[in-house]
Amino acid sequence: MDRRAFLAAGSLAAAAGALSASPGANASASANTRLFTRVDFNHDGLGLDPHEYTHLLEEAVQGDALTPDYYSLGGFVEALETDFAKRLGKEVAIFVPTGTLANHLAVRRLAGDDRRVLVQADSHLFNDSGDCAEVLSGLNLVPLGEGRATLTLDEIEAWVERSATGRVENRVGVIVIEDPVRRHGHEFVDPAELARISRFARDHGIRLHLDGARMFNLPQHTGRSVVEHAALFDTVYVSLWKHFNAATGAILAGSREHLEGLFHERRRFGGALPAAWPSLAPVPRFLPTYEADYARAWTIADALFRRLEATGRFRITRPPRGTSRVLMNVLDLDAARLVERLAVEGIRLGLPPEGENTFTLQINTTLLRRSPDALVDAFLRAAG
Repeated sequence: MDRRAFLAAGSLAAAAGALSASPGANASASANTRLFTRVDFNHDGLGLDPHEYTHLLEEAVQGDALTPDYYSLGGFVEALETDFAKRLGKEVAIFVPTGTLANHLAVRRLAGDDRRVLVQADSHLFNDSGDCAEVLSGLNLVPLGEGRATLTLDEIEAWVERSATGRVENRVGVIVIEDPVRRHGHEFVDPAELARISRFARDHGIRLHLDGARMFNLPQHTGRSVVEHAALFDTVYVSLWKHFNAATGAILAGSREHLEGLFHERRRFGGALPAAWPSLAPVPRFLPTYEADYARAWTIADALFRRLEATGRFRITRPPRGTSRVLMNVLDLDAARLVERLAVEGIRLGLPPEGENTFTLQINTTLLRRSPDALVDAFLRAAG
């Protein structure tokens, strides 16, 4: 059988029961009872190991309701794009293999002839993308608000005026906002300031892009829906692996006008995977219930933190406008010893910097695998 026939013969269907299953459900069906049991404070999602991912992939290919994609077009990928477009309140969406490429393609398209782009100084696009927008697309990224998650309308207005009235006119074409901001402990951007920036941009014909890699956490902390957040922007990027446990991938959503034919540019940059479905197979299982599951995880986390602080040995710090990340300080206890003992309990905790006792905890849906009482007991046993 040739390669194309093999791809066509395969099929991917997230079984109907799996669509509504909670994270880690059906783990008992696995011969390896250690699958889907640990609580992991190090990841945005479940932090799947290869055995767990293989288990989910095998589960996903049972049945033939959906067909594979071909070079990231059609089949399972198209269905996922349609689903995300609806959930984000946008006309269309396109799969992109990485968030770096999703941000780049969006900003490149939105900029057009207005090559100046305003970004947060501490954003992913400015710090972690190897100057891709500048080197590969000739864009001029201007970093604002260093040391802060939230840009202010005042500083944006000043740069828009400066760009339009310089000796050589060079208008701002795009404003890019990351929300929440990883480099600031996943702090969310001030919603009121964000709304003012959006209105200003609309009034001045400036396009807006949201790096919303972790935006499905925002409703829990801001009280605003995903659609409400996305509505402030022309294009929106969402990670598929951070919350939804894909092996890799991103969704870029927006209007037909802004995304029309973007699959050509995706391929031009080497982003048209011959078969994307194996990387995305778990997403339909976790997407429908993610927001509710994340809220339940926080209910468990809140109960855990109250109990731990009541012992007098633990102190929890929640960053202002924080989302999924908290700090836990442990008094009079060796950090490495605590991590080692918790690992025996099936709880993963990253070591703090040497000589410190403040841990960074990532709240995710692995907390649903234990009750608050079970977690408290495990922490107290590990603390000795």
